[in-house]
Amino acid sequence: MKRIILFFFILCWYPVYAQRDKIDLEWQTGYHKVEIDQPAAWIPAIVPGAVQLDVMKAENYKQPWWYADHVLQFDWMEDVWFTYRTQFKKPNLQEGERVYFFSKGIDYQFKIVLNQKLLWEQEGMFTYVNVDLTDDLKDQNELKIVLLPVPHLGFKFEDGPDSYRRNARESAKPAVSYGWDWHPRLVTRGIWDETSLIIRKPAHLSDVSVEYELNDHLSRAKLQTTLEGIHLQGCYFKWIMKDPQGKIVLEKQERLTTDQSVITAELSDIQLWWPSGYGQAFLYSSEFTLLDGKNQILEQQSCKTGFRKIKMIMNEGAWRREGGFPKSRAVAPASLEVNDRRIFAKGSNWVHPDVFVGVITPERYREQILLAKNANFNILRVWGGGIVNKESFFDICDELGILVWQEFPLACNNYTDDVKYLKVLEQEARSIIKRVKRHACLALWSGGNELFNSWSGMTEQSLALRLLNSLCYQLDPKTPFIFTSPLYGIGHGHYVFYDASINEDVFQWMAKADKTAYTEYGVPGTANLDVLKSFIPENELFPPRKKTAWELHHAFGVWGAERWLEWPVLQKYFGEIKSLEELVKYSQLLQGEGLKFIYEEARRQKPFCSMAINWCYQEPWPSAANNSLINWPNEIKPAYYQVTSACRPVLASVRIPKFDWKEGEDFSGDLFMLNDTYDQLTNEKVKVIMQYDGIEKELITWDCPGAGGFSNVKGPSVHTAIPRMTGNLFTIQVHVAGKPQYSSTYILLFSGK
Repeated sequence: MKRIILFFFILCWYPVYAQRDKIDLEWQTGYHKVEIDQPAAWIPAIVPGAVQLDVMKAENYKQPWWYADHVLQFDWMEDVWFTYRTQFKKPNLQEGERVYFFSKGIDYQFKIVLNQKLLWEQEGMFTYVNVDLTDDLKDQNELKIVLLPVPHLGFKFEDGPDSYRRNARESAKPAVSYGWDWHPRLVTRGIWDETSLIIRKPAHLSDVSVEYELNDHLSRAKLQTTLEGIHLQGCYFKWIMKDPQGKIVLEKQERLTTDQSVITAELSDIQLWWPSGYGQAFLYSSEFTLLDGKNQILEQQSCKTGFRKIKMIMNEGAWRREGGFPKSRAVAPASLEVNDRRIFAKGSNWVHPDVFVGVITPERYREQILLAKNANFNILRVWGGGIVNKESFFDICDELGILVWQEFPLACNNYTDDVKYLKVLEQEARSIIKRVKRHACLALWSGGNELFNSWSGMTEQSLALRLLNSLCYQLDPKTPFIFTSPLYGIGHGHYVFYDASINEDVFQWMAKADKTAYTEYGVPGTANLDVLKSFIPENELFPPRKKTAWELHHAFGVWGAERWLEWPVLQKYFGEIKSLEELVKYSQLLQGEGLKFIYEEARRQKPFCSMAINWCYQEPWPSAANNSLINWPNEIKPAYYQVTSACRPVLASVRIPKFDWKEGEDFSGDLFMLNDTYDQLTNEKVKVIMQYDGIEKELITWDCPGAGGFSNVKGPSVHTAIPRMTGNLFTIQVHVAGKPQYSSTYILLFSGK
């Protein structure tokens, strides 16, 4: 009998309501110092959104909120209560119909009150709210959502992000809200996702879940659909599935006899879902229809499904690097295998595209995920200090073939074993798993960010992590789970171009690194010139100084040092910086060349290394300087293009031993042809040229033999004496004859005699 491989998905349902079945509401909000008080004034509220934005608009706060030090005007809002209210007439209900208040996200701890009656209390922003209002409705109704003050532990304004983040160690609220080295302290609250009243028929579906099994050849699937609902007896259920080309490949209709039913089916000739760069991200479309005994439609739901197998396995050669018997610990598995093929995971850390997560739209998600795909990325690590994204994020990753490494909302803290916290964490984790696991893009679960270290102090025995591991096994057993990142063998850091503590630049320390995966590393660069001018007052623009908008926007004071601007490093390499334009030019040059080297070096270390994910992709507000590739709100930094080049599926690459060179030094470099595809490459003619002062000097030619699928070819070394130059920059160009898409260019520094 053939071995069967199990995959489990919850197909989160998307009801298609008639206009009368979904009632959008108009909201107001207001604040008060104690719960029993009423707001002194009610102001218009935008939903989804955030109470801070509503108050800012209504009370004529300084705008834009991200300019200079305007973000500080929100500080007082942490300690007060906020209440949303809306008023509506009782809908004209048909016999047996029910009215529900439904929300995909309320941030963070709240009570729901209808006509002065408490109906619901909840802590947690990632669990959907679904409250039946019917029995308490009047002809005229007032619905309130009362938001509790921000949870913190009484030391909220201690200095530095390390103390800020501890505010979150007893709540499931994203830690980043309390302040980070690239995020202001701005603890948002409010209705942050889709919210409305919904009229449901007497018979309706509450959940549709599908499990499937693939055979050894990944060509056939056995499907099992479980339906749950109310008053389903006597109804009919119709299921139509279409293949990626729109052809109907499955059509079933059955009469339901209970409120929970199972429908089975089989599919052959499966078109698999592949991550970007390894094949097409094929998706099947399902439409579920609930009909009454007279064949009238009661409800319709739809979703998309990708069939794929995913595992996290030991890196090639990892076992051979460990000592003899007895072993205490091996490096952690860090190699992703999709549909029985190892892949090289190239991507970035996703930190969400706006501080005010309620204003993030599907359009903004699509813009940024498409940029990731165009950068030759195939994975995004959704960092545990931030939010679990809205549903459209995962839908778009499914569509574009971008794998998602999803972390739970734990980061850089020793999260408590307190029963109350664990209860909230379990509620939130169950909701997150059930919602996200249906997506083909989901690559792995992680307990959170940087939990096994001295500043967090958690271990595998911490109850929060044991709980998350258990829940993932119960609800989604075939998706890989890791306790945190980094694990033994996986690298986090460095985050700078030049590390004075070891007197090495990125070319030097990265070439000596020996990791199975690099899941956080970075090189800082300033924001684009026009971005800097948009939020730093003109009289503060140059030179950058502490205690100005430069510092508040993360250029100084990070980790108690000159980061992220790295002013001493810029002066070390380029001497006196005489203008803002020069500052931006050189800072962004270091970021681009540094990140390009790290990505290529990680790929040169394949097959022992299997993953390169930089810190970080985007930023949630405008930073003067940090490690992002994209400035807020969606401005591409030059480093993005350097990273795009370094992540091409195939390229000629040179390992250069350092960034700055003096006249007469022996310049050297090792040539490689890097191939992350499974295509067999042909023989290529490769030429290396040094270009300086308008002069081109040919250094070496290489007849590169064809590279096999998913393998690199190491070539010869190049050597030459550095000539005298008049300019301070020169380039090394690697030309591949007839294949310009494989060619590469590197910019280096000439520092004189």
